Amino acid sequence: MCELLAMSCRHPARLTFSLAALAARAQHPSSNRDGWGIAFYQGADVALYRDTQPADNSPLLDWLTHSGPATQTAIGYIRHGTQGGVTLANTGPFLRELNGRIHTFAHNGNLRCAMTTRDTAGDRFQPIGNTDSERAFCTLLAMIATLPLQGDGLPSLAARLSTLAAMARQFRDCGPGNFVYADGDVLFVHAARRYQDATGEIAPPALHAFACDENEARDMICESESPRTDGEQRVVLIATVPLSDRPWRAIARGEILALRHGEIVGRLTV
Repeated sequence: MCELLAMSCRHPARLTFSLAALAARAQHPSSNRDGWGIAFYQGADVALYRDTQPADNSPLLDWLTHSGPATQTAIGYIRHGTQGGVTLANTGPFLRELNGRIHTFAHNGNLRCAMTTRDTAGDRFQPIGNTDSERAFCTLLAMIATLPLQGDGLPSLAARLSTLAAMARQFRDCGPGNFVYADGDVLFVHAARRYQDATGEIAPPALHAFACDENEARDMICESESPRTDGEQRVVLIATVPLSDRPWRAIARGEILALRHGEIVGRLTV
C-alpha cells in the first residue's frame, strides 16, 4: 500500500528529514516503488512535483529535500500501484479547482466499489488517469460542491467534516481508505486500516501524527526565514508510519482530523 505524508504548520517551513525518510521507505524490498508526488501550498496555488521513478532513486525528490519550497500545508506520498499503470496520470497527489481554491488529495488502500467506479460522464470532476484514488477524489469534490458557501467562499467546517465522514463510511465497504485532503484552508486526515508488515493483516493503525514546537521540529523540517508576526512555530506531521524515533501518536481507526496552521480545529470519529 502507498505511504502518505502531510504537514500543517503555523509558519512556512520546508520538509527536509521527514521527506527524505519517506523516500527511503521506497527502497527494496518495499513495494512502494511506482512513483511519488508531493504538493506544497503556495498562497492561492500549489506547487506540485511528481515522478514515476521510485522515490529513493529520484534526483528531483532529493533536490526537494534540500531546496523545496516553504509552505504551511503539504501533502505527499510514495506509490504502490494497485489500480492503474505506472504513469504520471496515475501518480498523485491529485489536484482540482473548486470555489476558486486548489483542492489536493492523496490516498492509500485499494478501493473496489461502485462509489469509485461510477460513470462520471457529465459531472464537472473527471478522472484523468484510472486509479481508484482519483475517482474517489472526483466523487468527494462532487459532494463538496453541493454544500452551501459561507462569507469566506467555503462551506462551514462542520459541513466539510460531515461530508468527509460520509465518504469515510463508504470506504469501509470498499477496502482500506486512508487519505489526506486539503482545500486551501484546512488539511483533513482520515485513518482506517492498512497492511501491517509485522502480522500480514490489514488492521489499524493506518496513520500516525507528530505534533511539536519549533525546537522538537528542527530535525524533521527546516523553518522558512520569513518574518514572524503571530507567535511561535507549531507543526503537525502526518505519516503512515513514524518517520523518526520521536513519540508519534497512532490515529484511531475512523478518526478524521481537521488541521489549520499546525493546530487541530476539528475532529470526528466514524
